[in-house]
Amino acid sequence: MDKKKIVIGSAIVAFSMMLSSFGFYFWQMIYSPNFLVEQDPKPLMIRTGHTFKDVQEQLYEGRYLNDLVSFSFLAKMMDYDQLVKPGLYLIEPGMTNVQVIRKLRAGDQTEVNVTFNNARLLKDLPEKITRNLEMTEQQFADLILTDSVRRAYGFDSLSFIGMFIPNTYKMWWNTKPADLLARLKKEYDKFWNAERLAKAETIGLSPKEISVLASIVQAETIQNDELKIVAGLYLNRIKRGIPLMADPTLVFASGDFQIRRVLNKHKKIDSPYNTYLNAGLPPGPINMPNINSLDAVLNYEKHKYLYMCAKEDFSGRHNFATNLIDHNRNAEKFQRAMNKAGIYR
Repeated sequence: MDKKKIVIGSAIVAFSMMLSSFGFYFWQMIYSPNFLVEQDPKPLMIRTGHTFKDVQEQLYEGRYLNDLVSFSFLAKMMDYDQLVKPGLYLIEPGMTNVQVIRKLRAGDQTEVNVTFNNARLLKDLPEKITRNLEMTEQQFADLILTDSVRRAYGFDSLSFIGMFIPNTYKMWWNTKPADLLARLKKEYDKFWNAERLAKAETIGLSPKEISVLASIVQAETIQNDELKIVAGLYLNRIKRGIPLMADPTLVFASGDFQIRRVLNKHKKIDSPYNTYLNAGLPPGPINMPNINSLDAVLNYEKHKYLYMCAKEDFSGRHNFATNLIDHNRNAEKFQRAMNKAGIYR
């Protein structure tokens, strides 16, 4: 009888110890840090179409966690294996299984920066804009280079580049191409608020035409303090019916963006972008004008300048003139400097 009691007592003790151990493990499974222990924060990118198995492999191979078994067990208990959501998730050091599972299950993503600056051609944009996104360059290119899409947004193939306002935007990593395009149109509409629209109307140009002129102004000078002067100069020419004669439009018309010296032969190029042969603005922007350039046109400097020529010191600055005689003097000085420097194309 005593032996039976001893056996039973031993069994109870063993069972209690086992239960206690299991309870402690279960407690650790829920409350103990399991992710990036003594590591830095790390983004986890779950691609569209990935399964729970894919997530498990990524966590293990990427060394995100210490104990994959406990994570997998809890994830299934919390139905995450059936609720995998794509996106970019920032995993913080010392996170527990429950914290990570709740974050992933809720789709609690971290936004990424989508930054793009000046692009000369629309086809240059996809590489810049998709750099931090799940979508590929080709997926976005297929969308924006489609005529029906352009028309749906109120643009054509020549003016569409003006819809993209260079800036940094916060977005979800797994944003779809169509959603990205819709967001950028929203930013375009936000940029063209009542105040800017009123200024454009006062100038006598539409937002699309402002974009065209801003692209020329942007191509003419790298000096921010000259932007408004150059904008005022071209508006003076437009008001007087004088052709713009903007050299950057000839470079664009030629398709050779390595040209450093515009020659007389370039002035004969048969193109609607040739502002020596065609009066008024060209049919579309010659680059993607940034906010500074757009606002420079809207807030142009009032003066009497009609001509401009790069300074002979190659500083990137310009000499401005109100008459052709002074302009020719400036142009002669610049041509001599070009010849001396051996720049012939």
